[in-house]
Amino acid sequence: MKTTKKIPKTFIGFLLVSLLIWILITFSKEYNTSIVFPVEYSNISQNKILQEAPIKEIEVLVKANGFKILRTRFNTKKIIINASSLIKKQGSKHFLLLNNQQKNIAKQLPSGVELKEIAKDTIYLDVGSLVSKKVAVKPNLKLNFSVGYDLSETIKISPDSLVVSGPEVLLSELNNIELSTLDLKDLKADFTNKVAVKPLENYKNLKFKTKEITISGKIEKFTEGSLNIKYKIINVPEGVVINTLSKEVEFTFVVGLSNFNKINENVIKIECDFSMTTNNNLGYLIPKIVQKPSEIKSYKITPKKIDFLIQK
Repeated sequence: MKTTKKIPKTFIGFLLVSLLIWILITFSKEYNTSIVFPVEYSNISQNKILQEAPIKEIEVLVKANGFKILRTRFNTKKIIINASSLIKKQGSKHFLLLNNQQKNIAKQLPSGVELKEIAKDTIYLDVGSLVSKKVAVKPNLKLNFSVGYDLSETIKISPDSLVVSGPEVLLSELNNIELSTLDLKDLKADFTNKVAVKPLENYKNLKFKTKEITISGKIEKFTEGSLNIKYKIINVPEGVVINTLSKEVEFTFVVGLSNFNKINENVIKIECDFSMTTNNNLGYLIPKIVQKPSEIKSYKITPKKIDFLIQK
C-alpha cells in the first residue's frame, strides 16, 4: 500500500519567504520602460475648434523602480497637453512639438517616475476657426386635412432659424437645418406641436442650443362662393374702342367660413391687358386678377378667354 508524503510546512514557508524576497529585490531595481498615457488638450483658443479628433494617447519612456512602474501601468492618469503654442502647417493643419513640453509632462508623472523620452515628438491637429451663423429651419410636414378643412393662414415656425456655432468650413456648407417629420392626419382643428431637430450626422462639430422647434397652424372649414365681377380693359390705344359681348366674368373662390362675408365685388379687381393681346397676336383678351383679399385660398375666372371687336 502506497503512502503519501506530506510536504513540510517549514519548506512551504521558506519557499514563500524566498519568493517574497525575490519580488522585493526584483521590483526594487530601477528599469527603463515605456508606458502609454491617455492625453487631453488644453488652452485651445476660444475662437478655435478641433475639426478632427487628434491622437488620444502618447507613449513615454520612463525610469523608475518596478513598484512605481507597476502602479503607474494600472493607474495611468491623463497627461494634459498645452495646445496654446500651435504651429500652423497649411490651411487648418497645425502641429505642436512635445519636446518643448517635457518639463510640463514630467511634472504630471507620478512621484518617483522620471521622464526619459517621448516616443512621438510631433502631434498634428486639425484646427478651424469657430464662427457663428444664423441658419433657417426646414420643416418636414405631412398634413392630411379632414374633408372641407384647410389651413387658414401660413404655418408658424418658432424659432424659424437657429444660431449655429462651429468650424467655418462646415458652416459654409450648411444652408438649413432639417426637422423630424410632423405627420398629422384628419385635421379639423388648430394644432401646436414640438418637433425635434434632426441630428446633424455629417456636422458633428456644430453646436446649437435649441433642440426642439414649435410648429403651429390654424385650421378652418372652407366653403365656395361665386361673384360676377366687372373687368377693366387697360392699355387701349387712343381712338380705339373695344367691344365685348359681356362686361363681367364669373369669379369663383374658396375661402374660410369666418371670412366669407368679407368677399364682395368691391374687394376684387380684374383687368384685361390689351397690349399683351396685341404683342402676342392673340384674337382674344385674357382676364387676370390684380387685386383680391389674402383670405381667398383659391379662385377661378370664367371664361378664361374673352372675344372682342375693335371699333375705330
